Amino acid sequence: MVYIDADGCPVTKIAVEICRKLCKEVTLVFDTSHAFSDEYAKTIMVDKGSDSADMKIASVVQKNDIVITQDYGLAAMCLAKGCICLSQDGMIYDESNMDSLLMSRYIAKKIRNSGGRLKGPHKRSNEQDKHFRDAFINILNEKR
Repeated sequence: MVYIDADGCPVTKIAVEICRKLCKEVTLVFDTSHAFSDEYAKTIMVDKGSDSADMKIASVVQKNDIVITQDYGLAAMCLAKGCICLSQDGMIYDESNMDSLLMSRYIAKKIRNSGGRLKGPHKRSNEQDKHFRDAFINILNEKR
């Protein structure tokens, strides 16, 4: 099963399209401030709230599920359950990169909480979409 943390995910349509072509089950999880409908994907809407979609995903995933998220905290929880986790840029989250990603998240939050500002992400490129598409297809093909 593929779960997509669909709150603010720029590759939702790409991932669902790939799942449809490869006949893989996919579930979109999002809160009430977002709206998704797709005749192929299953959808789960949760109450609006900080990390409510993340908590839902973490509670339902099982070993070997695939999770697409840009949230390092959710990725860490899903990795602990034996899931395969992928970012919207095609980076595979694993034990070798999770500690540094969580530390960078912690430092960024400290800076923001103390009134500091950080640069936002660059505009999404076609190259990022291609890298995600290639990485996702490779993961799905490995699981066959």
